[in-house]
Amino acid sequence: MTPDNQLEQSIVEIARRARSAAQKLAKASSAQKDEGLRVIAANLRGRTSPLLQSNRKDVERAKQAGLTSALIDRLTLTKKRIEAMAAGLDEITRLPDPVGEVTRMWRRPNGLRIGKVRVPIGVIGFIYESRPNVTVDAAGLCVKSGNAIILRGGSEAIESNSAVAEVVALSLGQAGLPEDCVQLLRMTDRAAVNIMLKLDEYIDLIIPRGGKPLIKLVVENSMIPVIMHYEGICHTYVDEFADLDMAETICMNAKVQRPGVCNAMETLLVHSRVAEEFLPRMCKSYTDASVEIRGCDKTRKILPKAKAATDEDWRTEYLDLILSVKVVDSIDEAIEHIARYGSAHSDAIVTENYRRAQQFIEEVDSSAVFVNASTRFNDGFEFGLGAEIGISTNRLHCRGPMGLEELTTYKYIVYGNGQIRQ
Repeated sequence: MTPDNQLEQSIVEIARRARSAAQKLAKASSAQKDEGLRVIAANLRGRTSPLLQSNRKDVERAKQAGLTSALIDRLTLTKKRIEAMAAGLDEITRLPDPVGEVTRMWRRPNGLRIGKVRVPIGVIGFIYESRPNVTVDAAGLCVKSGNAIILRGGSEAIESNSAVAEVVALSLGQAGLPEDCVQLLRMTDRAAVNIMLKLDEYIDLIIPRGGKPLIKLVVENSMIPVIMHYEGICHTYVDEFADLDMAETICMNAKVQRPGVCNAMETLLVHSRVAEEFLPRMCKSYTDASVEIRGCDKTRKILPKAKAATDEDWRTEYLDLILSVKVVDSIDEAIEHIARYGSAHSDAIVTENYRRAQQFIEEVDSSAVFVNASTRFNDGFEFGLGAEIGISTNRLHCRGPMGLEELTTYKYIVYGNGQIRQ
């Protein structure tokens, strides 16, 4: 047997086991699933030191390979981040189980009672880069929603993901749940992804989470439905009626708090009536935080040290301490700019004017639209979903952070008393 055939056979076997595990997990009670999550959380807290040790190997290798600071930040685990992983599982256990929920029920004139009930999707294929913490988020959400999951992380995080996956599998076994409902592909060969994307017999949904090249590869090669977002080109618009102290705080957080993530602001739009007052003070804060500003001509008249922004800058997800800044003459111009260059991910307005806020909400077509708050809140945990498996900019079947409900589909249930169709 050739190496390629061996690789394919190994992945098919993993997918086959996932399908079998999904059928068993779908029958588990909410209490059984919650107990599994509690055991995972306890074991994560109890094995923090070995997890950090595995992660250090990945981080050191990433530094030697010259990965960007943003990617290294995504890759790095700390005690605080491991605790956050466990806390996310704790939060998921407190959420209602969506499986079995009857969302609607009605009666037909012939006496039939028809309903819609939530059921698990089945087997999820999750392909992601750099962030070992999402291994736990994805596993926890899938277990609670009754789905098996096949994890395929990037080669840069193989040590970390393997260590986390071992904790998860051990914990599921201890809780009496099928260990195969969470499996990690330990093959770092890119061919493994292409094989996985063809297994529509076993895998029901693919969720990629990473950079645009990864998303593009998955979309172009998958025989399985894909839910994803290409980029997070997020905007904050500071309106002429904004509280500028609030705006400064929000804009600082949206760009600087964690620049290497998809909900970080990449473009700042400022109304011309407040630009001369707001931009110099905002620039000072950004300069202190080592943020590079690339501005339009109007911006550069106010901030002469800013670099000139090109049309490509408005289309760029920097994932770094770089910010595009544009002065606009109206909210309509701001909304038009977002429609032209945005990625329908996260966009915000800072304003004290109710009509302006409502116009922004109604006309900006993004997965999450914010009024007087940072785009950094577009996150499953922050939305009270416990965690997220990704943020979707799809229109079907879900949009925004994907939590428990978004990992279910539905089936119709029909109750009769002997009806036949005439």
